[in-house]
Amino acid sequence: MKTTRTSSRKRQHVEITLSKDVAFRGKTTGFDQWEFLHNALPELNFSDIDASADFLGRKLSIPLIISSMTGGYAEAMRINRRLAEVCAEKGIAMGVGSQRQAMEDTTYHRTFSVVREAAPNIPVIGNIGAAEVAKLDDASKVRKLAELVRADAFAVHLNPLQEFLQPEGNPEFKGVLAGIAMLVKELPIPVIVKEIGAGISMAVAKRLVDVGVTIIDIAGSGGTSWAGVEILRRNGVKGRTNPRQDFAASFWDWGIPTVDALRQVGSLKLQHPSLVVISSGGIQSGLDVAKSIAFGADLAASARPLLKVLESSGKKRLIDMINSWEMELKGAMFLTGSRTVADLRDQQLVLTAETT
Repeated sequence: MKTTRTSSRKRQHVEITLSKDVAFRGKTTGFDQWEFLHNALPELNFSDIDASADFLGRKLSIPLIISSMTGGYAEAMRINRRLAEVCAEKGIAMGVGSQRQAMEDTTYHRTFSVVREAAPNIPVIGNIGAAEVAKLDDASKVRKLAELVRADAFAVHLNPLQEFLQPEGNPEFKGVLAGIAMLVKELPIPVIVKEIGAGISMAVAKRLVDVGVTIIDIAGSGGTSWAGVEILRRNGVKGRTNPRQDFAASFWDWGIPTVDALRQVGSLKLQHPSLVVISSGGIQSGLDVAKSIAFGADLAASARPLLKVLESSGKKRLIDMINSWEMELKGAMFLTGSRTVADLRDQQLVLTAETT
């Protein structure tokens, strides 16, 4: 049954990202090549720092989203509930994983709806893949998915690399832009367009802005390689003993590094000041969040590092980790003389000595 295949694939994705080394091998996000210009005279007290951010009509304690990961199979309800509880306690946003399975039947609907049940007051983001959007005649199916999670926004994820490499993938992207334009016009909530780890270029961002998209998640390369995930799945699904014998191995490091994508897309805010940019793809710390803001992002998002801590050490440890990220973010703000996140956006980043 098709639903069974989709659910099995979702389970495999989570298992592989938690148990295997799926990091990029030959490139980084680029954050390690940049550092803030230290301000020895910040002229503010640490207690004055306000790291809050507004997003989708709600106030976040810090500009952070636990990015879309899972849903659509039995074990996902436990994961999504715990992630949502953490987000509710910390006052940050959360995206659900692809709701394609929920479009197919109702079996695992609660693995998605549990997020809003556990976190009634945070921004929640629905999610569907671009290949599904290309097939839509109208927004009715996506509207139902948004209602299922009582979403504040709905994300369309662009994943041509993943669909190309998936053994059962659907690399049919003709009509995606028209589908996105239709959703922008017909959905009662904002549409977010995001990559999943290969980055969005300025050229693609311009095309999205031209059809009315106002929120873009650049999701650059350097963190989790979803090509790597699919290469490992291909090995298991097709019974190979050495995934590097497969043509897919050439694409493990494919993509635009997060900093490069962020600088490209962030520069569009000069002409489109209402554009909201989300930085994701290898966000590993509060300092990465701070650098993202300085490069033009409004918020940052992270997935795999947070899920790994949740699954290995529990909710308390994940909350401790987010608290640590918050202190790193506020530390960067204090040491650059930035009282607010808006002030941090005006701060200077310089190349480290090793890269000059």
